[in-house]
Amino acid sequence: MAFNRSQRPTVGVEWEFALVDPVTRDLANEAAGVIAEIGETPHVHKELLRNTVEVVTGICKNAGEAMEDLRGTLGIVRPIVRERGMELFCAGTHPFAEWEKTELTDGARYAELIKRTQWWGRQMLIWGVHVHVGVSSANKVMPIITSLLNHYPHLLALSASSPYWDGEDTGYASNRAMMFQQLPTAGLPFHFQRWSHFERFVHDQKKTGIIDHMNEIRWDIRPSPHLGTIEVRIFDGVSNIAELGALVALTHCLIVDLDRRLDAGEQLPTMPPWHVQENKWRAARYGLDAVIILDADSNERLVTEDLDDVLNRLYPIATSLGCADELAAASSIAVNGASYQRQRRVAEENGGDLRAVVDSLVAELEL
Repeated sequence: MAFNRSQRPTVGVEWEFALVDPVTRDLANEAAGVIAEIGETPHVHKELLRNTVEVVTGICKNAGEAMEDLRGTLGIVRPIVRERGMELFCAGTHPFAEWEKTELTDGARYAELIKRTQWWGRQMLIWGVHVHVGVSSANKVMPIITSLLNHYPHLLALSASSPYWDGEDTGYASNRAMMFQQLPTAGLPFHFQRWSHFERFVHDQKKTGIIDHMNEIRWDIRPSPHLGTIEVRIFDGVSNIAELGALVALTHCLIVDLDRRLDAGEQLPTMPPWHVQENKWRAARYGLDAVIILDADSNERLVTEDLDDVLNRLYPIATSLGCADELAAASSIAVNGASYQRQRRVAEENGGDLRAVVDSLVAELEL
């Protein structure tokens, strides 16, 4: 399987938005009309749900450039959305929308997904962010992915934005992470160390009819061979540019750091799969209050305390990539509160009215 290696450690971002009615604050199944009015462009895509529009960057050198790219596209998309009587909304889940009312986008691929996954597939009323980072060699991809799992809880806790489901507080910071892993081929990646092991896995998946195409491997972190990237899909939906820039910079720096350590001949640190699985659950459940497992020796630490050390260690990498300011903003999320915490605070201040939560998330999208 060819991996179209990247000459530089580029970055690209896919940002999913829901359309909401500003009066009812419920979802609006009008994405097809919005996309038709925008016209054909590689920067705006349809998704499984008719309430969703995905905004996509080009190939960028760092987080700052990617955010400017997104601002430009959103500057086109948002006026059209508003002219059609809607607003853009982004979080891992909508606070009170009912999945039964959701309409699916027309398309054979989407229809086949629902036919196969049935009730769980129809439940996927979720939104996220995907970050691509260019990698120079197929031989680096699986070691980087397996080592990057050590930082899974940091990335999920910072982005967690889905405490509500169908009008109820789930008790989780990221209910989306728990929902999405119910799909076949979704969830945590296997701990491969060689590209040939991944190729064998893909062969087995295709031969047994589990997948027909590579993009049906829906891991939280996966290779994108045609792009020459590692695609990080851990994140809940992000409501604003500042936090998104921080998450993109952190992801970019983590992968470039691991890439450079491989070049230096280092064997990258890993943890047993059972520790990685537990860390995912802890971050989804407790968010920034999660006590995470740090290493194969089962040492533990509060995720925000460890994040401080991670950010300090990555600062020279961020400086070399030109994203030091964006990386530093990740600490602001930990200090000021992640989206799931802000949503709960707004609900409490408004007597449990989840429409106010929708309004607050819509208002956070400042270009």
